Amino acid sequence: MSYSDEFLRDVLQRTKVVAVVGVSTNPVKASYFVARYLGLRGIKVIPVNPVHAGKTLFGQTIRASLKEISEPVDMLDIFRRSDAVPEIVDEALSVLPDLQTIWMQIGVEHAAAAAKAEAKGIDVIQNRCPKIEYQRLFGELRMGGFATGVISSKLL
Repeated sequence: MSYSDEFLRDVLQRTKVVAVVGVSTNPVKASYFVARYLGLRGIKVIPVNPVHAGKTLFGQTIRASLKEISEPVDMLDIFRRSDAVPEIVDEALSVLPDLQTIWMQIGVEHAAAAAKAEAKGIDVIQNRCPKIEYQRLFGELRMGGFATGVISSKLL
């Protein structure tokens, strides 16, 4: 799967509200720090995880499912195994009428679910991380001491 920088930049710039399915309350887990990062960039994060439902995270009540979200959601960020994606996508398509993007995290892919969402006019990104892409596309990797070019393990 290949996505142009222009496409990824457009998705990140237009996203104002993201529902993060599979978010963790553990600050060392990727789903926690990615969601936190997006929130720090001005994106409203709606956490979704049935294990932690009712708790508060990032100023929001953690929802048990997407069905509990009553406000418009621009993007769905999926932190679940690939085999869980079809059910999540089906639920999203039925209860999130304003959804523009489904983003599957690194290692998460499901061609049939992606095709189903794309047929409904929803942009789908698979096997990528919005935090990494945001940092790469908007120059924040330099802030951490990294160049935004190719990262190499080659010794100089």
